[in-house]
Formats: sequence, structure tokens, C-alpha cells
Amino acid sequence: MWTRRDFGFGLGLAALLPTAFAQDVRVMRVANTAGVNDPQQCFITAGQHPKLNFYKPNGVDVEYVNMSSMTQALQSLQSGHVEFGPAVPGLLLPAMAKDPTLDLVSVYKWLPRNANVIVVKPASPIKTAADLAGKRIGVRSQGDTGIVLTKVMLAELGLKDDKCEYIAIGDGAPAGAAIDNDRVDAMVAFDTATARIELVGTKLRYVPLTPKFAQVGSGWLCVPRKLLKSERKSLVALFRGMAKSTIFANANLDAAIDLHWDVYPESKPKGRSLDEARKELAFILKDRKNSWMRRPDDPDQRMGASSLAEWTANIAMTAESSKNPKLAQELGDPNRLFSNELVDEINDFDKQAVVRMAREFKG
Repeated sequence: MWTRRDFGFGLGLAALLPTAFAQDVRVMRVANTAGVNDPQQCFITAGQHPKLNFYKPNGVDVEYVNMSSMTQALQSLQSGHVEFGPAVPGLLLPAMAKDPTLDLVSVYKWLPRNANVIVVKPASPIKTAADLAGKRIGVRSQGDTGIVLTKVMLAELGLKDDKCEYIAIGDGAPAGAAIDNDRVDAMVAFDTATARIELVGTKLRYVPLTPKFAQVGSGWLCVPRKLLKSERKSLVALFRGMAKSTIFANANLDAAIDLHWDVYPESKPKGRSLDEARKELAFILKDRKNSWMRRPDDPDQRMGASSLAEWTANIAMTAESSKNPKLAQELGDPNRLFSNELVDEINDFDKQAVVRMAREFKG
């Protein structure tokens, strides 16, 4: 029987494999743009553990395929090397407008709150997002979304980024050193990335996001449109398992981290205890675990649901940041960019039962 490790984690091996089935379990491959499978992904992976078993009884499982960038992820989705992957509007929408054959549809919003942040040194003169104009902006890599997000926020304020310099500073200690040594004036990244920088001892101050951008979700998962028909049952099972896993991880993060390590033992920390690593991860995910869940005032509390209003806003912000006033016209009907047709079936389970399971869970 093929196992997760038989399939490997690199795109090169995944590209050589046929569509993967094992004992009637459909393996759905995800483009992992983080480049490494670590416990911050426990909102998906905890449910793979036999003690929870949120996927396999419904005929699916998840396979991670590491990617170096969003561009590679989009190429892999288009070519069929993976079945689903992240949808970052600032990168996805211009790509779809440019290439009509890139027929992707966002079917599950995994990060309904905005988990992007702006950080600076505590004594920095930068007080608001407007102050980023003309500055040296640190990003994880030149393919990172921090570049697009900076453009989006400045465009919302009627400002240009033409004098900004985007500098790749990596993660963790290298990024912290770049900030401490004034190689950059600010960093725009996900909250988990900046939390890792704080863990290495760099002091950071968080600058508020722009008002409109702050209200937009920051993470969707998309699939090739043809899969909505050909793999509907598997997609419902996949995202229902993910919804259950997310609720579990939000309610009992420590257990979710341990379950991730059991499923992916190669991701266990080296050179320090699991207790130390668990404390670090709890700090890294202190904000993220709430961003996995809908805001209390969100009128649609369904896990994974999107709205036309937010995708219209995504188009408007991307049009400004990409300096393409014809983007909406090139994309056509915004309803084609997302679909809620799976959402009711995905949410057809007892959420409170999952919360109780998490709170009563014994490792």
C-alpha cells in the first residue's frame, strides 16, 4: 500500500505519479507554499491522526507537495500535479486575467480573518500603513505575498509604491537580524512569520492594517473548476474533514500540535524538548488560531464560505495594486472566481460535538 512518505514531499516526485488512490482512499495533493510541513498546518493535519480520523472514513486523505512560491503553486494546479492549493487574490486574479486557461475556483475560505501584519522596530517613525510609501519593505522572499499586500494597502490610501524597495529577508533569525540592523524599515508578512521573529529575541511593534484591507479574509483554497464536477464527493469530504480539524485545533491547540507530530514525526523539533517546542508554537499560533475561525459578527458563520462582496473588494484592491483599471472587465463575472456550492454539505456535522471532543481529548 502506498503511504504518505512513499509519495514524497517534492514536486519532482509528485509530478511522476498518477492520480493517487490507496484502498479506496482518494489522496488529494495540496500545494504547500510554506515549503515545509510544520505544526502551524495542524488545522488540516490533526484530523489525519487515527485518534480523530476526520478524512479516511469518508474516502479521502491529504498529501503535502512543497512549493517554493505561489507562481509554482498556480502552475502545479493548472498542470494537475496537485488537486488544491492557496488562492491569494493579489497574485491569482492578475494571473487568471492574463491566462484564461487558468480556470481555478476558490471553494473554501480557510482563513476568514485577516492574518497579515505590518511590523517595525519599537522606535521606528512608521506609525501607520501610509508611512510605508518609499520605504524598504522586508518580505520573506521575492515571490512572497508581502509585496502585493503592501501595494494593496498603499493603493487603498491613494498612495504609490513606486519608490518602495522590497528586500527578501527570509524567516526567523535572518529576518530578525535584518530588522535589528536596519536593513529594512518594516516587514509585511503573515502573523506566524513575525511571531517566529519575536521568538528569536527581536522586539517588534505592530502597525495597524488599512481599514478596508483589515476586513478582508486572507486565505482561500482553490481547485481546478473541472474537479467541482468530477470530484465533488471527494472535495466535500476533504473540506469537511478540514473544517472539523480546524475546530478541533482552535479548541485544543496543544493536542492538535501533538497529533501533527505523530502524523509527521519528521517535523518534530531537533535539539530541544517537545515541551519547549510546544510553547513556541503556542506563541506562534496565538493569533492565527482565532483567524482560523469566523469573526463573531460575521453574518455567515459557515466554515469555508465566501461572499460576492469580498471578491468584488479583492478585485478592486488588486486592480489598484496592479495598476490595471481593466482587471474587473478582463475577469468578467466575479461569481466565477468562487463557489459556495459545497459549503452546506461541508458544514453538515455537529460542530459542538467536535469542540467537546477537543476539550475532553486525552492524548
